[in-house]
Amino acid sequence: MISDKFRRELREQAKLWQAEGLIDTSFYQQLSERYQFNTLETASRNRFLSILMSLGGILLGIGVITFVAANWQVWSREVRVAMLLSLFVAVNAAGFYLWRIPPSRSQNSNPNMPATKGRNKLLGEGLLLLGALILGANMALMAQMFHIGGSSYGLYLAWGIGVLGMAYSLRLTSLGVLSALLVGLGYWLAMLDWSSKVEFSWLEVLVRQMPIAASIMFVPLAYWCRSRAIFAIGAIAIIFSLQVSIVQGLNQTWAAAIFCALPPALLWGYDDAIWPKVRSKLFQPTARSLALLFLASLFYFLSFHWLWQDLPNPAPTESDWVLLANVAVLGGFTVFEWLRLGRLELRRPRQKAVDLSTGAIGILIVASALIPLIHLNFTPLPQLATFLFNVFLFLLAVGLIREGLALGNRRTFWGGMVLITLQIISRLFEYNTGLLLKSFVFVLCGIGVIAAGLWFERHFAKIPDE
Repeated sequence: MISDKFRRELREQAKLWQAEGLIDTSFYQQLSERYQFNTLETASRNRFLSILMSLGGILLGIGVITFVAANWQVWSREVRVAMLLSLFVAVNAAGFYLWRIPPSRSQNSNPNMPATKGRNKLLGEGLLLLGALILGANMALMAQMFHIGGSSYGLYLAWGIGVLGMAYSLRLTSLGVLSALLVGLGYWLAMLDWSSKVEFSWLEVLVRQMPIAASIMFVPLAYWCRSRAIFAIGAIAIIFSLQVSIVQGLNQTWAAAIFCALPPALLWGYDDAIWPKVRSKLFQPTARSLALLFLASLFYFLSFHWLWQDLPNPAPTESDWVLLANVAVLGGFTVFEWLRLGRLELRRPRQKAVDLSTGAIGILIVASALIPLIHLNFTPLPQLATFLFNVFLFLLAVGLIREGLALGNRRTFWGGMVLITLQIISRLFEYNTGLLLKSFVFVLCGIGVIAAGLWFERHFAKIPDE
């Protein structure tokens, strides 16, 4: 997929080449037809229109809700129900009708070009998103009118499942993102209010089996919509609910090790080629970026000395077999992923340099699991654990910097720089040091960041010439 940014830069360069006489008019016309320079302004207008449509839909929804609230007590129950259902049906019907209208003749014929949406399609998508919001309002108001008791997280989960059905039927990324956010919010509220009784048995099953349920709900939808946003939000929901299942479902003597190792292993080992009909690496970079973010957060949190001093020895507890099913299923899937990665790594030529390869990440994951396991079950390692996790954090930061330099990726390079700077500043404030030393370290960090940025940009400018 070719981005609009690349096409815009190519058009500017092509105009410059034509003015300098490097290419003629016919060649410029061929470039224009291949990369469809004439649709760039249309794409920009469509993005602007989509923002306006979304904002207008939100304001329209607020206005309708305000109007209904102003006359809510005056109308009878029958009028209320008829109005809510009519509003929901009318908005979704109008949105579906406009969304089904095909774009004008400016539709892209090149499959590598991003598809352009017509104004009617954008308006229809905005109305469908408004209809999804009205669905939640209708559910809440219907429950209030008919005195149906329930928890707030039950409302969000049921609302999210309803929007999920709309997203699958219409193949809309916006509805998929909204559904993932609603289900994630419902699960978060359920964890905060888990002491209360769950009203429906299916709701309890959904909450307790959320890692497996989120995998089934959002991963296929992400491929169906080809949306990295849905995959990222769904992956975060899977990992968060998996961590809750590990903490609440496993024996505490093993929970810490699995808590540290299973989520990054699951994310790093993910490969789109696992699925039979998927041939592209569509979501693997996103999954590995989330794995690196998890490891960076874990190493930074465990690099503080006070954590290991105050970490209590866990008492043996019984495992919750219902929650343990989540760990077993996703753990088995992780083992399958890494066995496949191992076969692929054996076929590749060996590299002398140490970088963010699968082997290096695997060693970091295993070490991050063994240290808490030994510390909690065999012998305390407060000083050694603090030192090792500081080393792991430094190695991860260096690996990110090296990867950013090798690939010319600014985000990866600056991620490593931020980790190193954050580690130095955190150790400076964690231990008792004087103000003079702190001032000196801040000055050195500032100079180092400026020098690294200038050096990286100079190195990045040389990459295309090599």
